[in-house]
Amino acid sequence: MIKFNGIHHLAMATRDMDGTIRFWRDLLGMRLVAGLGKPGYRHYFFEVSANDLLAFFEWPEVEPVAEKDHGFPVKGPFIFDHVSFGVETDEDLWTLKERLDVAGFWVSEVIDHGFIHSVYSFDPNGIPIEFSSSVGDVNVREHPRMVDSAPSKITLEGPEPQPDKWPAPQPISLEERAIYPGEGIELVQGKKKNRWESCR
Repeated sequence: MIKFNGIHHLAMATRDMDGTIRFWRDLLGMRLVAGLGKPGYRHYFFEVSANDLLAFFEWPEVEPVAEKDHGFPVKGPFIFDHVSFGVETDEDLWTLKERLDVAGFWVSEVIDHGFIHSVYSFDPNGIPIEFSSSVGDVNVREHPRMVDSAPSKITLEGPEPQPDKWPAPQPISLEERAIYPGEGIELVQGKKKNRWESCR
């Protein structure tokens, strides 16, 4: 079975990378750990945790999205509602609420969802964000629960991945395996100057 270790990175878009850096790095405290770019294009990565990154493409003609209440149903084409970042304690939620409020960003009250406490806000690009801390000994990862009053037959199969529901993959032979260079290879090749080296 595949062992997932988190969300490597969630890729978003902005037309204002500097404003995005000010929000995610300077206001929220996420380190800016990698940056790719050339005239007219930037792709930057912020460290959320030891396993998780948040990335932004800077596209000059992208528009901030209109703010939509988190979890409120919509009609028509739609793909993304909000992203929730885990924090260690409720005290972290209060700190985030204070920081967002003093910086002029709308931020919700602290909400009790039973298994998590959360605050909600929006980044400068209109991206709906939530910050959540786990509640005491309630752990749905260790003790999954399904309280949907009308679950589907597939849902009732349980929380664990069900085998044999998809065709078995055909192994790719060692001879056929190849890894091709892509964007970002310049972070490690040393052909481009690390602009932060001169700042240390």
